[in-house]
Amino acid sequence: MRSVDLLGDGFERIRDVVRGVTSQASPDVLGFRPDAEANTVAWLIWHLSRVQDNHIAELVGEDEVWISEAWVDRFALPFDRDATGYGQDPDEVAAVRPDAELLAGYYDAVHERTMRYLSGLRDEDFDAVVDRAWDPPVTLAVRLISILSDDLQHAGQASYVRGLAERALG
Repeated sequence: MRSVDLLGDGFERIRDVVRGVTSQASPDVLGFRPDAEANTVAWLIWHLSRVQDNHIAELVGEDEVWISEAWVDRFALPFDRDATGYGQDPDEVAAVRPDAELLAGYYDAVHERTMRYLSGLRDEDFDAVVDRAWDPPVTLAVRLISILSDDLQHAGQASYVRGLAERALG
């Protein structure tokens, strides 16, 4: 199996979890918080989508689909359009209240771009340094695994919170 196929499989697994979490999710389920400072399903899916979009856009050298496809306008969030969720407080988490269709649609657009990007890579591309701000500098391989790992964690968290919501809400 080629490296891009392996990575592609990983990103497909994230998509499967995101679709499962958002499928027929009510606004109450998407906005459920196990406690006052916990992340919601909606915020977790939005955040993982934003981070993936941000990092892949940087690698592609183009605007994020958040901007280029006007997802930022459709979500109409009350904070900076460049926000990805890092460092947000509980009130900002609560402000992310899209419906399931909008949330899944944005993720699908990000996923599609990610898969297009991966399809053009060759194994020798993975050693390229993409970020010299770290010591050691970050290679393309490390960046892609970082995105994959972060997204899988948040997708799993969203799935768990959805289960809690369904039990709590009946």
